[in-house]
Amino acid sequence: MRKTSLIMLGAFLGAGTSMVATQTEFLSGPRAVAASADTYRQLSLFGDVFEKVRTDYVEKPDETKMTEAAINGMLTSLDPHSSYMDSKAFRDMQTTTKGEFGGLGIEVTMEDGLVKVVTPIDDTPASKAGLLANDVITKIDDDQVQGLSLNQAVDKMRGPVNTSVKLTISRKEAKDPIVVSLTRDTIKIKPVRSKVEGEDVGYVRLTQFNEQTYDGMRAAIEKLTSDIGQDKLKGFILDLRNNPGGLLDQAVMVSDAFLDRGEIVSTRGRNPDETQRFSAKSGDLTKGKPIVVLVNGGSASASEIVAGALQDHKRATVLGTRSFGKGSVQSIIPLGGSGALRLTTARYYTPSGRSIQAKGIEPDVEVLQDVPDELKGKDETKGEAGLKGHLKQKDTDERGGSSAYVPPDPAKDKQLISAVDFLHGIQKGAANGTAPAPQPKPSMPN
Repeated sequence: MRKTSLIMLGAFLGAGTSMVATQTEFLSGPRAVAASADTYRQLSLFGDVFEKVRTDYVEKPDETKMTEAAINGMLTSLDPHSSYMDSKAFRDMQTTTKGEFGGLGIEVTMEDGLVKVVTPIDDTPASKAGLLANDVITKIDDDQVQGLSLNQAVDKMRGPVNTSVKLTISRKEAKDPIVVSLTRDTIKIKPVRSKVEGEDVGYVRLTQFNEQTYDGMRAAIEKLTSDIGQDKLKGFILDLRNNPGGLLDQAVMVSDAFLDRGEIVSTRGRNPDETQRFSAKSGDLTKGKPIVVLVNGGSASASEIVAGALQDHKRATVLGTRSFGKGSVQSIIPLGGSGALRLTTARYYTPSGRSIQAKGIEPDVEVLQDVPDELKGKDETKGEAGLKGHLKQKDTDERGGSSAYVPPDPAKDKQLISAVDFLHGIQKGAANGTAPAPQPKPSMPN
């Protein structure tokens, strides 16, 4: 699978993080626990080592980097999702979750050490300047791109609104390099894409869970319902494939959009009094239309919260392959002007009390894609269970990841085709459990 980055995103969401932004002060408050005498001895040992490195290392070390590395080492030893973010990484994370920032509006990928345009986003500086898919960016402000990482190239192209950047483009059809000057603008991330499948099915794809996701999904559902017509509409496909997650509150709101009552998710920390439960409010945006949720090995965290809630309430039929299996919640704890702490503080559970940690959501209907020969063996994710140091799931068999391949041609997308056929083959309300359910997990082999 190609590795892509959105300049409009500014930062990768990673393997999926359901995040709760907090304003907790670092190492303060009534919950602070007094360190034991042994802990103080270990801290004294750390101080001794730090001082020895600072004074005797062969070259003068960067003390700030040493401190940050020590903090990050401590956090990453806990689990794969806890980490330290310096001030820049913290700003990037805030940009990603807010869904709006200054940039150019290009989705890019790295291929053979070159930055290639996947697609320019409509009505952005990139599309207005005439950038095309498959253009290769060779220079940014006269600096060679080759040798930079994808993130470094993205950082160079982002910047304050109304500032300029010059790109040198190599295009197959053009004999000479093309030089374009672009003025950065406010780019709004569009985490929701929608279309009409056939003539009577509404398709809504969520690419991530940021602050714009629920509003974008609600607008998409309303438009699809209007375009198709309430009487003609067979149902909706909610595509969460390769959605790595995002904000917990958005996952709750998206789930609530299809439910009238009942628990959506609960989060449980170390202490029983830290348990939080999130419940649905009355009101279903689809007015009871059948729902099919698509998941695969790249569906993680917030995506699994939505799939699990709708599956447990029998509000939707989950179709595809087993999801990633990330069942933990990270709190973002600002540290003044020194960045932030991303700390795993709870596990989450579906309405029936299932923890999907290192196990994932099993689809009601398993449908496997036809994976091209050159990608076979490379299309499967490790899953949470394959991550070193992941939180263990007690008394439960852990499961690895599944295929995350989605064909670029919708005509070859067996999961999408199966979802449309499923909605056409059932009576109204069947995805709500009011009609005979499909055979459990029929498999369509490659």
